Amino acid sequence: MISRPISNLLDVVVSRQESLAPRIQHLPPAGSRPLVVAGRVAGWITPRATACVRDMPGVRITDEAVYVVAVPRQRLTLDSLMARIAGVLNENGCLRGWRDELLDVYGEGRRLCVLERAAMRPLGLLTKAVHLNAWAPDGSMWIARRSLTKATDPGKWDTLVGGLVGASEALDASLVRESFEEAGLQPADLSERTPLRVILRMHRRLPEGYQVEDVLVSDCVLPEGVAPVNQDGEVSEIRLARLDEVAEMLQADAFTHEAEACILDSLMLRCRAAQG
Repeated sequence: MISRPISNLLDVVVSRQESLAPRIQHLPPAGSRPLVVAGRVAGWITPRATACVRDMPGVRITDEAVYVVAVPRQRLTLDSLMARIAGVLNENGCLRGWRDELLDVYGEGRRLCVLERAAMRPLGLLTKAVHLNAWAPDGSMWIARRSLTKATDPGKWDTLVGGLVGASEALDASLVRESFEEAGLQPADLSERTPLRVILRMHRRLPEGYQVEDVLVSDCVLPEGVAPVNQDGEVSEIRLARLDEVAEMLQADAFTHEAEACILDSLMLRCRAAQG
């Protein structure tokens, strides 16, 4: 028989999952066109970004799509061409800041080149984000509040660890790196974590473009006595929250969409385990 607290939690999880879907699964922004990189469909470029790259070498625009290819005769590799595109978008105010971080560009499941992180959304390119749902031995959850200086979702609550996978970076290596940067965790603290699992591919319209993102999550019970401490200044607060507090925060839209998806997935697994 399911206990009443677990039954109540399951009701919250199911309700929030149903309400989350329309908030994170959108059609591309109006007027966007498919972006084809090296012959492979890779993203959705916004009208504003299309206008900015119109006269660039290696770029061909049709009514149906925008095509980007290397130009060997001008010594323009795909990487260097994409770097030029990012620069032009930045000069024309299409980017939200400049991160000086490179991410992989994927097209039809294949890694094609790299690109400045800030340029991914205006081009609607796929990113991959790794998250850690960290639990305490008593069943409460470690959560982190995003810094007020963050460009996206400042001040919102988040999973303890979450970040984008860098260029040529293995998924597990990315999670270990982010776990130290955001929470000061060492690899030994994560030794009992579950394998990363893809929980969804998000398609969300943003002011600067289109977020197409694979969201991956791992769960871990941190050892007794381990207290996460932020290292990179991107988190303003880390604290433990009881399950009833987490449920209340979910219902109050206190978490980022990505964090909510990760937390709901983990809570659903726990509810199913309690049922079984």
